[in-house]
Amino acid sequence: MSEAQAWNEETLVENRMIDQLQQLDYTYVHGAELDKERISQLEVVLKERLQQAIQRLNPWINENNLNKMVRSVAHMETTSLMEANQHFHELLINQLSVQQDVGSGRKNQTVKLIDFDNIDNNDFLITNQFSYTHANETIRPDIMLYVNGLPLVVIECKSPALPPDEQIGQAVKQLRRYQQENEALFHYNQLLIATSNDRAKIGTIGAQVQHYSAWKEPYPLSTKDIGENATSQDILTVGILEKERLFDIILNFIVYEPEDGRVIKKMARYQQYRAVNKAVERILTGEHPQARGGVVWATQGSGKSLSMVFLSMKLRRLKQLENPVIVVVTDRQDLDAQITATFKRCGFPNPKQAESVEKLKTLLQQGPGSTVMTLVQKFQTDEDEDYPLLTESENVIVLVDESHRSQYSSLAMNMRIGLPNATYIGFTGTPIDKEDKSTVRTFGTYIDKYPIEKAVEDGATVPIFYEARLIDLHVQGETIDTLFDRFFRDYSDEDKERIKQKYVTEEALTASPKRLKNVVLDVIDHFEQHIQPNGFKAQIVTVSREAAVAYKKLMDELSDYESAVIISKGQNESEEMKQYVVSKAEEKEVIGRFKKPIDVDPLAFLIVCDKLLTGFDAPIEQVMYLDKPLKEHNLLQAIARTNRTYDKKSYGLIVDYYGVSQFLEESLGIFHEEDIKGAMHHVDEEMPRLQSHHRRIMQFFDYINKSDAEACLKVLEPEDVRNKFDTAFKKFSESMDMVMPSPKAKAYVDDLKWLGKIRKLAKSRYYIDDGTMDISDCGGKVRELIEEYVYASTPEILFEPVNILTNQFDEKLDELKTPEAKAAEMEHAIKHEIRIKLDENPVKYTSIRERLEQLIQQRKLRQLTIEELLEEYQSIREEMINIDRESQSFGLSDAKQLPFYQLLEQQLPEEIEQESIKDLTEIITDIIQDNAVIDWTEKEDVKREMRKKLKKQLRASSVPNKQVESVARQLMELGEIHYKA
Repeated sequence: MSEAQAWNEETLVENRMIDQLQQLDYTYVHGAELDKERISQLEVVLKERLQQAIQRLNPWINENNLNKMVRSVAHMETTSLMEANQHFHELLINQLSVQQDVGSGRKNQTVKLIDFDNIDNNDFLITNQFSYTHANETIRPDIMLYVNGLPLVVIECKSPALPPDEQIGQAVKQLRRYQQENEALFHYNQLLIATSNDRAKIGTIGAQVQHYSAWKEPYPLSTKDIGENATSQDILTVGILEKERLFDIILNFIVYEPEDGRVIKKMARYQQYRAVNKAVERILTGEHPQARGGVVWATQGSGKSLSMVFLSMKLRRLKQLENPVIVVVTDRQDLDAQITATFKRCGFPNPKQAESVEKLKTLLQQGPGSTVMTLVQKFQTDEDEDYPLLTESENVIVLVDESHRSQYSSLAMNMRIGLPNATYIGFTGTPIDKEDKSTVRTFGTYIDKYPIEKAVEDGATVPIFYEARLIDLHVQGETIDTLFDRFFRDYSDEDKERIKQKYVTEEALTASPKRLKNVVLDVIDHFEQHIQPNGFKAQIVTVSREAAVAYKKLMDELSDYESAVIISKGQNESEEMKQYVVSKAEEKEVIGRFKKPIDVDPLAFLIVCDKLLTGFDAPIEQVMYLDKPLKEHNLLQAIARTNRTYDKKSYGLIVDYYGVSQFLEESLGIFHEEDIKGAMHHVDEEMPRLQSHHRRIMQFFDYINKSDAEACLKVLEPEDVRNKFDTAFKKFSESMDMVMPSPKAKAYVDDLKWLGKIRKLAKSRYYIDDGTMDISDCGGKVRELIEEYVYASTPEILFEPVNILTNQFDEKLDELKTPEAKAAEMEHAIKHEIRIKLDENPVKYTSIRERLEQLIQQRKLRQLTIEELLEEYQSIREEMINIDRESQSFGLSDAKQLPFYQLLEQQLPEEIEQESIKDLTEIITDIIQDNAVIDWTEKEDVKREMRKKLKKQLRASSVPNKQVESVARQLMELGEIHYKA
């Protein structure tokens, strides 16, 4: 990093945040000063501060239990980082337990680590330049935030001088590396912050960069309250790290949710935090139940179910509410199951699902502390029967999902008769109609709004594009009318009209075999070209159950893609239709398969009629082929199936075969304009962005002969220029990926191919270890275009990497004309070899890597001529070639033993003779070989025994005691590579 970048990072980012945290009443201690409070850099918990806090918060605790508590918190034994993190979060919230007599016999007593109720009763500390060491790896996060000696927040700062698109990415990359190199530090972590001052995002352990999110509003404050020209970092710092808000987030806005066999830690986004706290405020301040209610509108896909979990968690903990009854109401079985599952997966205590009308009545009369999940239909009564009063308690809070749908019927009335003093909070994924007075009358006014455009801007959802296709196949009116008139020519006009209305329906026309075959052929073609290459999946929405089955048959007949029909059971079902109706268990299995990556499960299409149009959440779905008239809320709900975020998914797509555009505007017109802004974009709307991105990337090669590959590569030689080019290329290819269904993209295809070729050649010439200048991150169809072009146009340049240690490499070098090109090729090949061999012999290849980096730096500073650089690279190459011979010079019997020898040589005192190191190497490798049974690297008991023997041998040698653990671990790692049985 340059001096200017370091200055920027420290002064403009790190110091700014430290100053702001001090204004929020945190105590600042420099890392060097704080080092005095621990025995070594191995310690991540500040034990003395933790001990003092436990004593202060639990004055009754005796010394024995105090020491026991500190030990159990500071040394957690768990099998994985996520398990440890979840365990610690539970300890923090639910407190620990010890046995002690405090005056009425020996009983279990709860021990507080943090006093969440009295904020000033805790020790808040920030520090920087504080190092942690584990297994010879030392990390130094930019800022650490401790509460009562526990490291709860890790903050990584990056210079605003870096390219804008790289600032957060680099910070997150570093945070992920820290988690690998010092897992123990992150056992206690509640949240992670990546910041460059201009940009700041928050995430949790294990999160990739795309899962980090900005905190755009410091609720309950406004941006103006923070000061003029407040940066993203300033807003995030106040919005999250102000003491009361930090504790609120830790207590109420973090959940651990199992997904696909692993646990994901999830934290509220800013809009969820705001909506929940606004709802809480209204519940606490409303003078009567009606005044306490209202509607929360959060765009489909932006985390509505989780918001309901967060609100329930907070309501359950608020002492003023005295453990309320929480009732979660939906109007569809799949939604009821989905929300119940979300509550259970997130560890919400004991939600009970009402299985019948009578069971619901029983559950609602259980009193404080119960959580009841039900369908609104369970509030039904027999004809002429009055619904009974269940409870008059005001301590009942009803959360109603999709509150604008069936909640105003007699069922909703029964709900209010049974629970007359309850507070009703409506949640919806679509906005309230302009004319819909009943929602406001039933629930109250909006509590919070998170509209579509805002969700897309924040990256909570992706934009949805709309494309109309094959409408001419649908509008066959004239032909149909002519045929009809001829066929029924003997009937009166009145009779003809009656027949037409009964039989010549929109549904019949839409499902006509000839039309369906044409549509299916087009679907297959569109999917093959535009969706499959990116690894995404599709949903087909049909006009009827019979049409869904017809689609399935045609898909099977005309393509090799796997598809599944999900339809509900009908009355008087034909034998054929019965074959396609699946049970609940089968439906669940099919949906589970659909959600998996296409290379894991080939199920590519779900074909539906009414099912899975709302509440269904499959982020891998990019396109909905729509062949059914949908309107208003149903249309908004359905198209939102494609707006979920997913890796490398930059947009969702609605392909319209029915012609919903004829009432699209009419449908959206029932909502307020600002609420549905950005609901759907036409593909053509991306054209101005595409043109702008095209201009920006082509400017790199202004005044350059584009047929001269060497001249173009020369432009990209400086690393900063390559990074900017890479960013510009990604934006251009992303726009092309969106527009390519349209013929308007054709004008840019040749430039895309050419740029892809230059980018790929630059990858070969200027290889960077972090994988930049690679086309693997492009959309699949863009990648296919580029690869096809590159291989077709320049096969002689795209060879497989030639091993630097062979004679072929010399031949390859001879093909290159300039010394600069030769040096670049040598550098690339040496880096490639280091990357492959580093694990096999870390000592030797780390030394070579450091030497290479020194040479690169010297060349940058013009301390070496290009000829001298080539000579040095040749010397490194010869050293690599001679590594195999090196083992013989130490008298080793096997070349595999060399990395073990070099590792021991590095760790043993200098005065130890070569012969002694050789003997120790032989003993060590014998221990590993003797214990290396089949699959030993997967057997923990075998590895434990091997490690024990190695440590015993190392202690008997001259390896210093404090290094034995680390050296044994490194020897085991080498053993797993070289002696894998």
